[in-house]
Amino acid sequence: MKPDFYKDILDNLFDGIYFVDQSRRLTYWNRGAERISGYKAEEVLGRNCASNILKHITQDGEELCNGGCPLAQTLADGQPREADVFLHHKSGHRVPVAVRISPILDESQTIVGAVEIFSDATSRVRLMSELNELKSQTQADPLTGLGNRRCAGLEFKRRMSELQRGNQPFGLLFVDIDNFKAVNDDYGHDVGDRVLAMVAKTLKSALRGVDTVCRWGGEEFVALVPKVDEQVFQAVAERMRRFVEVTPIPVNGDSLSVTVSVGGSLAKSTDTLTSLAARADAMMYAAKHAGKNRVSLDCGPQPL
Repeated sequence: MKPDFYKDILDNLFDGIYFVDQSRRLTYWNRGAERISGYKAEEVLGRNCASNILKHITQDGEELCNGGCPLAQTLADGQPREADVFLHHKSGHRVPVAVRISPILDESQTIVGAVEIFSDATSRVRLMSELNELKSQTQADPLTGLGNRRCAGLEFKRRMSELQRGNQPFGLLFVDIDNFKAVNDDYGHDVGDRVLAMVAKTLKSALRGVDTVCRWGGEEFVALVPKVDEQVFQAVAERMRRFVEVTPIPVNGDSLSVTVSVGGSLAKSTDTLTSLAARADAMMYAAKHAGKNRVSLDCGPQPL
């Protein structure tokens, strides 16, 4: 076996690999490292990796070479590490890489250096970005920017889990714009869309940080309101109603005001989204029948 056999193997690996000694001086730099970073071996060997050759940063932009470096930590404690970071390519741009670091030990098990293997994660980062975008698109209503019915279903499951495991109460509010058909008939669907967008943003601004509002369909919205008792539930619902009532939109030099009817119910541990929404919907229709621009809630005992 020729003396450079193992070096040839490392040089022909697709991943970047480099060795450092205990002082973090670069002693080996393979062709994969050259390809991913743009730096030739002769440009980096003998230099200290802490001299910011690759200038690793975290996803939040935190610089690692001068503090928090996982390679330095492995040299100190001998523990292998993994991290997702961004290196600084020789040409100036950032490259996402997945790094794996292991200590190099001598025969007496003393740490004499470390090896870092890094892989170009550009494709993975792009895929995750596309998946997150697709997830956002499948859960978002394009007109209002709110979550859609699917998003409401996911939020319901999370709140139901909290109710069943930790007895944390929550309620669902069903909101319907009053006389919305007349808005479309009198002003046209473009104005109707503006009204929907206004109501969506207004409802969102009326809610607390822990609350979630989604578009249910048409002119209907639902809000999932956690950690509430009857008094707080009533206050949140009334604030939503009031915010919409006092928020007109300009139309042809005039202003157009709309109102909403709000119904709601506190959740039972045996509820499904369908059963809870049905009770809240029934209360919303009770508010409609009572004259609209009203809040009607089912806050009776909620058995666990």
